[in-house]
Amino acid sequence: MGIEDILMYDESLFQNINAFDPDYMPQNYNFRDTQMEAMAMSIRPAIRGGQPSNAIVLGSPATGKTTAIRKVFELVEKTTEKVVCVYINCQLHTTRFGIFSQIYKKMFGHLPPETGVPFSRIYDQIMKDLQKNEKSLVIALDDVNYLFQSKNANKVFYDMLRAYEEYPGVRTAIFAILSDLEFKYAFDKNVNTVFIPQEINFPLYSYSEIEEILRNRAQAGFYPNVLSDEILEQISMYTYENGDLRIGINLLKSCGNIAEANASREITQDHYDQAIESLVSINIQQTLDSLNDSERSLIKIIADYDGVYTAGELSGIFKEKTGSSYASYNRTLDKLEFVRLIDTKFTGKGVKGNSREIILRFNPDDYVI
Repeated sequence: MGIEDILMYDESLFQNINAFDPDYMPQNYNFRDTQMEAMAMSIRPAIRGGQPSNAIVLGSPATGKTTAIRKVFELVEKTTEKVVCVYINCQLHTTRFGIFSQIYKKMFGHLPPETGVPFSRIYDQIMKDLQKNEKSLVIALDDVNYLFQSKNANKVFYDMLRAYEEYPGVRTAIFAILSDLEFKYAFDKNVNTVFIPQEINFPLYSYSEIEEILRNRAQAGFYPNVLSDEILEQISMYTYENGDLRIGINLLKSCGNIAEANASREITQDHYDQAIESLVSINIQQTLDSLNDSERSLIKIIADYDGVYTAGELSGIFKEKTGSSYASYNRTLDKLEFVRLIDTKFTGKGVKGNSREIILRFNPDDYVI
């Protein structure tokens, strides 16, 4: 099939290709009722003119935190005009001006001018509008760790949560969303006195939950009979093993695209195998690109060797090349195993049988290290 045929081929397997987009809002949003109820309880006092509560929303990537918050915010805004809910992605907006510009846009329907207007004036307009209309403000800061990296977290939290001191009657709350569970947040003491959050935890999805979510997504995205139960089970198991729901949603879309390009009316085993292959290649390259210098040095040493190193041998070579300590070597090795670039296998030899072999999980000729 030539390029023209692929572009012109008008029989689609997708009834709604947007169902596989990252920001798609599913109609049936399952398995997060407890967390959504906790969020609703935090906002509920504001609907009656009281003070909403702060929350830290914790969970690994792709456990439904963002969708849950968007759903709750949508419901709040349908229920009352007394609460302004603003969702902000802190990967995109890392400055005070950027964050309060998003709040301004939500309240006034357009962004403030980027130049010539001091931050204090935008802040003043937001707070006076809340004061005059007796509205509460709840903002969700997604991936809030980026605000700490840009050193703006304390300022933003202080501006937001202590507004009532300068603007009596103004009620504000923050939902801080964290995907990096290792991340330790630390505020100045003048923020700590007002930011006393409840924790709302989003656990990883179980296998049966993943399968149901992907089945619902496939039903929304594909025409009937495009995806068999057998392929759905394979996609669900692969997703479960990798612990990331986004992988499964990407796989569904990728399988559909490959099947469509082959003018097939259904997704076959062959289409699934091709989708997995392309997905694995992209993921490995992205992981390699994200390594720091020390991790890159170690993976290069492993990749450049034709045989199999033991952990002890590798430690000596790594120390010789980089001057790193044994503790640093162990940390780096653990990281490479955690991101699934290597496996370590106990051989039963060495002191107490603790000797390990280091096995590369990918073909180094296929990637740029």
